[in-house]
Amino acid sequence: MEHLLWWQFALIGFIFIWSGFVRSGLGFGGAVLSLPFLLLVENSPLIFLPIISIHLLVFSSWIAWQGSRDAKAKAKLAATEAPSNIDWRYLKKALGIMIVPKLIGVFGLLTLPSDIVTGVIFIIVAVFAVSYILNKPFYSNNKILDTIFLMLGGYVSGTSLIGAPLIVSVFATKVSRYQLRDTLFVLWFILVLIKMSSFLIAGVDLQLIHQLWLLPCAFIGHICGQKFYNRIQEAETAVFFRFIGAALLIVCVFGIYTSLAL
Repeated sequence: MEHLLWWQFALIGFIFIWSGFVRSGLGFGGAVLSLPFLLLVENSPLIFLPIISIHLLVFSSWIAWQGSRDAKAKAKLAATEAPSNIDWRYLKKALGIMIVPKLIGVFGLLTLPSDIVTGVIFIIVAVFAVSYILNKPFYSNNKILDTIFLMLGGYVSGTSLIGAPLIVSVFATKVSRYQLRDTLFVLWFILVLIKMSSFLIAGVDLQLIHQLWLLPCAFIGHICGQKFYNRIQEAETAVFFRFIGAALLIVCVFGIYTSLAL
């Protein structure tokens, strides 16, 4: 990125602030809602994907730790046993379903047309999003359908970083709302850790020098996003689901638009 002008570096910094805000505030969408903007500044995905991946590793572990600490503090005040901020049972179940498609996507053992895969994912998630907005969340009792969605999300997260919306649409109705964000961040940590292995094997530059100034940018967004998330958590369940639905729908519309535009 050394050849970029000062205003391009400023734009990149601002986009990473936005990415940190979305990641912390929603628990998903940081890559989908920032990568297209980054590619408009410098059309080199392999420059930004390692940076985004490292940010996910740092902030996902931090948020999960904060959630555990806060849960223990509240339990101590109430003199009760601290409930886990992570749904380990469903997390293990979902990982068992996703791990093979994830590895297939990471190592490129199966190459599907990216435009088709992306389009299918965003259409499916849009249907979920509308059901949330209408306060009629889609609850699937079909294990086969859930498995297909998680496998597809795992595969796409292996080939890129846009599998989150599909995964979230399943997790949102399977995991308690107070556990949802932290459970997702543990999942993101594991999935990105696998993704990073492909970068190391391929000898991709991890852009560690640029982490020195981009990580603080993401941190600023993270702090703002955390305050936003706390307000959303205090909202009623119906409002919470409508907000999740609206966020997913925005991600889908934006994703489809940028896919067609690029």
